[in-house]
Amino acid sequence: MAPPIAPPAPPTPAQDKVTTLEEVRALKPEDEQPLDLYRFKSPVAPAPNRFSKSWSEPPTPEQVSLSGGYLFMGINYGLMAAAKGLHKLTNGRDQIQSAIARPPPEFDAEQQRRALLFCQQQGDCPAPPGS
Repeated sequence: MAPPIAPPAPPTPAQDKVTTLEEVRALKPEDEQPLDLYRFKSPVAPAPNRFSKSWSEPPTPEQVSLSGGYLFMGINYGLMAAAKGLHKLTNGRDQIQSAIARPPPEFDAEQQRRALLFCQQQGDCPAPPGS
């Protein structure tokens, strides 16, 4: 049987290692330089993910004032939501639709013969496919 393990010793206060700061002064920004709280941008740019499509940054106060104020923006958001609801109720087609690929056009036998004849008349036609 192994000998019992002794409990760790209680920590001793480190009174010799206490550091204090000297006087700290906050410097006032220069008068001609406006205070910009958002001057330092994050260097990390996250990759787009599934939430990027539905998320948008809230407008800044400047953008709000240029677009007519909060009341006007609220009215516009309400109208957009009503338009989306109406569009969903009527099962209308989306304004932006994804492209649907179609197969490339194919010549029938007569068109292939005429194309080969025309190519031979020009004199610089490649070998027909499959031969």
